Amino acid sequence: MLRPITFSLALLLTAAPVLAQTAPAPTPPAVTPTEPRETIEGTLSQDRTVIAVPALATPAVQSVAGLRTDTLGRQIAEVIAADLERSGLYAPLGPGSVRAITMAEVTAPQFADWSARNAENVVHGFVRADGTGNLTVGCYLYDTALGSELVRQGFVIQPGDWRRAAHKCADVIYSRLSGEAPFFDSRVAYIAESGPKGNRIKRLAIMDSDGGNHRFITNGQALAISPRFSPDYKKIVYVSYLNNRVRVFIYDVASGSQKLVTESSNATFAPRWSPTAARSSIRWRSAATPTSIASRPRAARRCALPARRASMWAAASRPTARRSCSKATGRAASKSIR
Repeated sequence: MLRPITFSLALLLTAAPVLAQTAPAPTPPAVTPTEPRETIEGTLSQDRTVIAVPALATPAVQSVAGLRTDTLGRQIAEVIAADLERSGLYAPLGPGSVRAITMAEVTAPQFADWSARNAENVVHGFVRADGTGNLTVGCYLYDTALGSELVRQGFVIQPGDWRRAAHKCADVIYSRLSGEAPFFDSRVAYIAESGPKGNRIKRLAIMDSDGGNHRFITNGQALAISPRFSPDYKKIVYVSYLNNRVRVFIYDVASGSQKLVTESSNATFAPRWSPTAARSSIRWRSAATPTSIASRPRAARRCALPARRASMWAAASRPTARRSCSKATGRAASKSIR
């Protein structure tokens, strides 16, 4: 009785390696079928809203400060179209690709004509000399499908500020259609570098957001760094290095003049504006005095816009009280048009 058991164990132990080599691979577990997934095929739409921007009309061709109102009407329309194009949301038909309009059409657009051009919106406007050396620029936005007016805004400007009026018009259009805060009527202060690698010249420069109205503020004889606009965008504070002396200047954008705030031999950098309700202050850091402040009294800055100017910011959906207030105090005053 014992031998069969012993034999069977020996046989099993001897055959085990062979069985391990010839055993078939394990069968994978059965996969439960699942419901078929719905597949949606297509391409992401890159379509942009088509907006017609013909040249602004003029009631009578006049020359103001050497600028013709009919020429300005076309140039302003070109800037508006370029601003809207840069936003990436719109495909404007500029004055070079659409017909001109008459003064009567400014408030009574031919919607059928613009719909035939596949324009969902159309911008109309005018440029008018007011007899005092200034210009009034009117800006209107219409919905061609609904035949309704969406924007009506005007600006009284000096002739040299016509580009700013165009940017403001683009701002109200962009805000009304997108619901976003405007940004075309803004400026950039930066340090422009030129010259060979071992002898770089750094000059302080200023320009509009689209690169227009570019000008240099410093001549490059002194190293200029850290420019910053004041809260109302009327002044720029920057640091200048010359002959081992550090100077902080405030530059007035409108007049082109500047004044010295402080001068020392200590390392001074990164001046910043620190406005309060009744004083305008500048804060900077230096090696000798970690925090220094220069301030002067001024009229309290009002963030409540005058009634005649408030409408130009009504379309913005996001609260931008400080920025809006600063921009609204610029050179191009807004005006209600009736």
